[in-house]
Amino acid sequence: MNPTATASAAAATDPLRLTLVVGSNRHGRFGPVVADWLLTRIRDRDDLVAEVVDVAEAALPMSLEPTPEATAALGGITPKLARADAFVVLTPEYNHSFPAGLKNLVDWHFTEWQAKPVGLVSYGGLSGGLRAVEHLRQVFAELHAVTVRDTVSFHNAGAAFDDRGALRDPSGADAAAKTMLDQLVWWGRALREARERRPYGG
Repeated sequence: MNPTATASAAAATDPLRLTLVVGSNRHGRFGPVVADWLLTRIRDRDDLVAEVVDVAEAALPMSLEPTPEATAALGGITPKLARADAFVVLTPEYNHSFPAGLKNLVDWHFTEWQAKPVGLVSYGGLSGGLRAVEHLRQVFAELHAVTVRDTVSFHNAGAAFDDRGALRDPSGADAAAKTMLDQLVWWGRALREARERRPYGG
């Protein structure tokens, strides 16, 4: 048996490294409730291994100036993005778009996003954060990332979860999460294999 072919076949089924980006840093934010629910769905799978980047814990200046403070903050963020095979970005909707802190974290990086898939999860009021999602699709397209088609969105999110952070009716959200994560795994494996065979030149 060809050792190279065996190694390639094993790599094709190895779990994907997924980085969940929690996109809100607003006081009193609801994001951690949704993030905990989502991480449980991810950790129930054997094809994904997750780690988290939280915008609220990222002390990144808005100036994009590589100061010592920025370099120190990036030290805890950039490696998690660079080693990821795929991403899930969790965003609220502020004024018909996504938060400035999330945009800042995205803008501090470029090659880390390239030729990798991004799943999008949103929460908000009547729109469920979907307008923020559509803006993020444009941003990630510019960064040469691939956003998967299906999303997970929570309309009137505060009422959808109980005081313990459990969904009152999990059936729809659980099904949506499975669809999105299945797509993310397909794209993640396909793009990981492509990057290994031929580095992306963008």
